[in-house]
Amino acid sequence: MLVQPPVASRALTQKNLTADLVVIGGGLAGTCCAITAARAGLRVVLVQDRPVLGGNASSEVRLWILGATSHLGNNNRWAREGGVIDEILVENLFRNPEGNPLFVDALLLEKVLAEPNVTLLLNTAVHEVTKRDADTIESVRAFCAQNSTRYELHAPLFCDASGDGIVGFLAGAAFRVGAESRAEFGEGFAPERASRELLGHSLYFYSKDVGRPVQFTAPSFALKDITRIPRWRQFNAREHGCKLWWIEHGGLLDTVHDTERIKWELWQVVYGLWHHIKNSGQFPEAANLTLEWIGHIPGKRESRRFEGDYLLRQQDIVEQREHADAVAHGGWAIDLHPPEGVFSPQPGCTQWHAKGVYQIPYRCLYSRNITNLFLAGRILSATHVAFGSTRVMATVAQAAQAVGLAAAQCHRERLLPRDLTALARMVELQRRLLRSGQCIPGVPLAEESDLARQATLDVSSELKLAEFPADGPALPLDDAWAMLLPVRAGTTLDVTIFADVAARAELRIELRQSSRASNHTPDVTLEQHTQTLAPGTGQAVRCTFAHTFQEARYAFVCFFGSPAIRLHTTERRVTGVLSLCHRANLAVAKSATQSPPAGIGIDTFEFWTPLRRPEGRNLALRLAPPLDGFGAAHLTNGIDRPTFQSNAWVADFADPAPTLTLRWPAPQTVARVELVFDPDHDHPMESVLMGHPERRMPFLVPRYRVLDADGRELARCDENHQARHVIVLPQPVRTRALRIELTAPSPEIPAALFAVRCYATAAGD
Repeated sequence: MLVQPPVASRALTQKNLTADLVVIGGGLAGTCCAITAARAGLRVVLVQDRPVLGGNASSEVRLWILGATSHLGNNNRWAREGGVIDEILVENLFRNPEGNPLFVDALLLEKVLAEPNVTLLLNTAVHEVTKRDADTIESVRAFCAQNSTRYELHAPLFCDASGDGIVGFLAGAAFRVGAESRAEFGEGFAPERASRELLGHSLYFYSKDVGRPVQFTAPSFALKDITRIPRWRQFNAREHGCKLWWIEHGGLLDTVHDTERIKWELWQVVYGLWHHIKNSGQFPEAANLTLEWIGHIPGKRESRRFEGDYLLRQQDIVEQREHADAVAHGGWAIDLHPPEGVFSPQPGCTQWHAKGVYQIPYRCLYSRNITNLFLAGRILSATHVAFGSTRVMATVAQAAQAVGLAAAQCHRERLLPRDLTALARMVELQRRLLRSGQCIPGVPLAEESDLARQATLDVSSELKLAEFPADGPALPLDDAWAMLLPVRAGTTLDVTIFADVAARAELRIELRQSSRASNHTPDVTLEQHTQTLAPGTGQAVRCTFAHTFQEARYAFVCFFGSPAIRLHTTERRVTGVLSLCHRANLAVAKSATQSPPAGIGIDTFEFWTPLRRPEGRNLALRLAPPLDGFGAAHLTNGIDRPTFQSNAWVADFADPAPTLTLRWPAPQTVARVELVFDPDHDHPMESVLMGHPERRMPFLVPRYRVLDADGRELARCDENHQARHVIVLPQPVRTRALRIELTAPSPEIPAALFAVRCYATAAGD
């Protein structure tokens, strides 16, 4: 028993912690930053003011994780962000294809707890900063109401991933709120005059069918007149969760200090909406529905944006400008919302896409005036217009991974964040990021220490794509379709497809390419042929193109016709080959062609996008000569996904035992082997609500073995569902050869591998 006599005052329990890096904010950005830094050897304290990790991706908010893939609605092929965020998305899909948000929480917690270098403080809010001098943070102070404990956290480096930028704000870091004027950065989509208008908050709900009628009595604070919402007729009984992202409010308020007010007003809207659905009599299908969950905290979009040495701007996105210090990429549309949110008569958003992905420079990821402060998450250095694209979670998570490795490099070399902009240091940071699975457009991985680059590569077979058999359903040409095919320099295409024709019809066939080799927007037409087809089934339609491609890139063979023409499809799929449809994805575009107003600095172009599996089959075809863009040389080119070529070794469909052998003229010491398989970087893998028909990506090799020159097994995996495999051998081996045996995913999908890397040390450096 403890008896405490009265005293004049008492002090809270206090803990002082010292780390190499303190990360404030446990959303996806802070979580991925902390994991990345810890894996690089830093002692990290991760401070999260909520009971779970994930921020807007968590069960508290329930927004799906998205980024450059944009719901498969733009022309950014194979664009899903890499590294830790990709590892999380692939694992979540495997465990949680139904999109249960509670399982997202559990996975994020598991990933952090797996890192012994991370100290996790949940329910802990930073409220004070101490400084060594005017430009340097010494510590942050935080309080956890759950354990009634104060924390003082010391480190040489800090990362603010808190969303509102609490540390940057308290430390005096330069920041902005609102939209810049058009003249300040020459952004055509910016307003004529600077404005304090912002994107607002959203608050979601889930409904559930309980199998019997459910009555609903609205609370007194519910919005009684649903017609106050100009788009009230768009509400229905089917949609819930973040599909109602446009239940948004607060863009005309202070989105930091008015958040509680905004939350209450969103609660009024949500309960008023449910009252309308249940009690208006307009939705008899809602009789058995009940509210299963309503968010208690709103998902924030925009508040403060902090200034780095560079502010990303509209032109960087639309023109896909290159930066020597690129460390990540984005690809979501420039997606701005009316500040009135749900109460605006305007559409819920205006989305303008670029023709491809864009680079995010490192200079956007640290404060320009607080020398030891990194910026991560939605507060990274960007204009309001550019922020419309960079703000989404997968994009900021990938940028935060760059912060994690940058912090590790600063720690090793006793540097400050700005010091890494020196060319040699930036090249080293980019190398380490690429090694960790990061995707940096236009920057391949090249390492002298990689023994695979010194080896002769022998493979059991290489795919020469000559035919996709017509073993799938026929596809009506009510929309235009295309095959996206990787071609090498010197390639000419002779293509035969197979069609059922119900009535005499014209088929127009176009050969196109993108104006930029690394893009997948077919904005350049090279040739056009028109054939008149007579009625009949199983007709072979051949088109011989005269054009010779001058460089490795993707070719688009496009087919325009009418529903009277049905093209045969195939059940076969190949890494780096896709069918595309010229059709609008209304989740992210208004039509199948982007047509912006004149003068806003946005391009006009067509959308050609895949359909989600199990749809999206390739077209049945014959190619003469066969495409040979799937060779073993890709395994050491430093690019781990399709870009301007497939970048993959693909075995032949008929290969019963796909095998890669690395041979050296003299014995080598091998301590570490890295393999990169195909997790379908085109798949958005939305984390919640959407639901997916598959758990394992169909291109992933399910089993593999690694053997030395004497046939001794060094490693094996019998149940693979991840892309990157880092094999650290128990003891280094001395060998003249390594043999890697793969198992094809299925008879319809051949084995594929993007990269093999070998190192003499376990660390791989």
